[in-house]
Amino acid sequence: MKRAMSLVVVFFCAAAVFLFTGHTQLAGPAGLPAGQGCSSDDTGLKLPKGFCATIFADGIGHAREMVVAPNGVVYVNTWSGRYYGNTPPHAGGFLVALQDKSGSGRADAIERFGDTPEMGGAGGSGIALYKDAIYAEINDRIAKYPLGGEIAPKVKGITVVSGLPLTGDHPMHPFIIDASGNIYVDDATPTNACQSKNRVPQSPGENPCTELETRGGIWRYDANKTDQAFSPAERYATGIRNAEGLAFDSAGNLFSTQHGRDQLHANWPQFYKPDQEATLPAEELLLIKKGGDYGWPECYYDSFVQKLVLAPEYGGDGKKIGICAEKTAPVAAFPAHWAPNGMAHYDKTQFPARYRDGMFIAFHGSWDRAPYPQGGYNVVFQPLSGVRASAPCEIFADGFAGATKSPQGAAHRPSGLAVGPDGALYISDDVTGRIYRVTYSGGPFDASSITPCPSLTAPAGKIVAAPVRPPEGLHPNAGREGASATGPVPRGATPAMVALGNRIYHGQEGGASCTGCHGDNAKGTPLGPDLTDKTWLWSNGSYPGIAKTITDGVPQPKNYRSPMPPMGGTQLTHAQVNALAAYIWSISHTGGATASH
Repeated sequence: MKRAMSLVVVFFCAAAVFLFTGHTQLAGPAGLPAGQGCSSDDTGLKLPKGFCATIFADGIGHAREMVVAPNGVVYVNTWSGRYYGNTPPHAGGFLVALQDKSGSGRADAIERFGDTPEMGGAGGSGIALYKDAIYAEINDRIAKYPLGGEIAPKVKGITVVSGLPLTGDHPMHPFIIDASGNIYVDDATPTNACQSKNRVPQSPGENPCTELETRGGIWRYDANKTDQAFSPAERYATGIRNAEGLAFDSAGNLFSTQHGRDQLHANWPQFYKPDQEATLPAEELLLIKKGGDYGWPECYYDSFVQKLVLAPEYGGDGKKIGICAEKTAPVAAFPAHWAPNGMAHYDKTQFPARYRDGMFIAFHGSWDRAPYPQGGYNVVFQPLSGVRASAPCEIFADGFAGATKSPQGAAHRPSGLAVGPDGALYISDDVTGRIYRVTYSGGPFDASSITPCPSLTAPAGKIVAAPVRPPEGLHPNAGREGASATGPVPRGATPAMVALGNRIYHGQEGGASCTGCHGDNAKGTPLGPDLTDKTWLWSNGSYPGIAKTITDGVPQPKNYRSPMPPMGGTQLTHAQVNALAAYIWSISHTGGATASH
């Protein structure tokens, strides 16, 4: 057996180790004899019984997709920019080579290569290995880095494809390369649903959707050629909003994930109930065929009726099927808004036999389920029989987010997946740049430890308030004459209006989803700005100015990727708009949102 089973630092499980084929005994984690179990569990992950996790590397930047070379070196692409609040990127190249030379279970050789920020680089998501070269997305191109005798290439990247579109909501380009050198590139959509005004309530869909000429599908290029230019001619499949995860099965069939569209209730409240914002549409696993049309933007997958349904931008009402009967439905579906990113087909023997020939999928985690509980932030396993789902998915790894499942509160968010030559599963986190390594160290697999995915027809849950604080609130100036129990109150408003605005902001009245973009504490997320720091982009920060911004919305944000729909994305009344504006003015003068009681 490979020594890789001893490369484990942090574990939470125990048991004797056998492979399901041949029952070959393995070395235990971190040099422990088989049967002595896991050394520790400080990854915080929850896994099925018999699996162990390690922290292979940490702090390497916003880690996205990965690939593992035959010699065990892990290559990671990291990213930067508005998805991460425009925070300064990690020093050095955006590509990272990780190797455990000592057998300690942790990467002790870490080398960066490729374009740096000083060279104009911004990193990317996609990465692959083909013919002894690393292929990686960097800005608007895919470059090739031939591997020499060292783990990190020293040569400048050779452009394979350039001119990949970078505008709009989804500027990333994950890709995969088959044995013949065909590069299949995700070219995701710049909008949510191809509306005339992106993410604005009641805005109709463009018909025809001209985005589909250059976006919203998978493009095919040749890894054996250089200096290819992006063009509509290389489109391989269409109608895919965002195919972040790409994987081949053992027969060479190409699968992709699809991020379902957002804001059904927010933009079309006459057709969808508030809780349907959180439960529709499903995320998808697609079997990709040349010339296939998978429905976006006209269609979305409704897991309650198990069909592609006509989108409201194209005449749908939540029930009509229309043209969607002619589109290709998914082979598997997952809970709404979980955000499927990386995907890996498992074809090794280190894990129990039941995992062979299925797909592991990293769910980055939701924002559009607010004000209901968020979901995802986990890695699931989807069993397959041939090219179809053979059973519902299972939650394989959970606990990445920590105590808070939200974009701004999650400690870690799984993004990329890769399988090593020894059968270990690697998981990347794009919050702090952590790389996890998962191995199996149990005996015969205990199926009772499996956690099924939630039902696709499960309710949204209860509206979730902000973290609980004392019912009296936290008011350092409470003893001073004239202090308000709700914080500062703008001229023209009342404490009762601020309190009402608090409830509206946190989704307890009015149906607005403010927390989805601005966070429970209003400190901002990559989708929307901090509302507490008195930096105003669309008004002077006055009470009337804030109310006008809420009323008009922000269809074209200056620094953030998600437009703000008018009236809070719902049908707020004039009084509710004024109350919400009063609350936002108040928190901008105190430095943070408070829970409503």
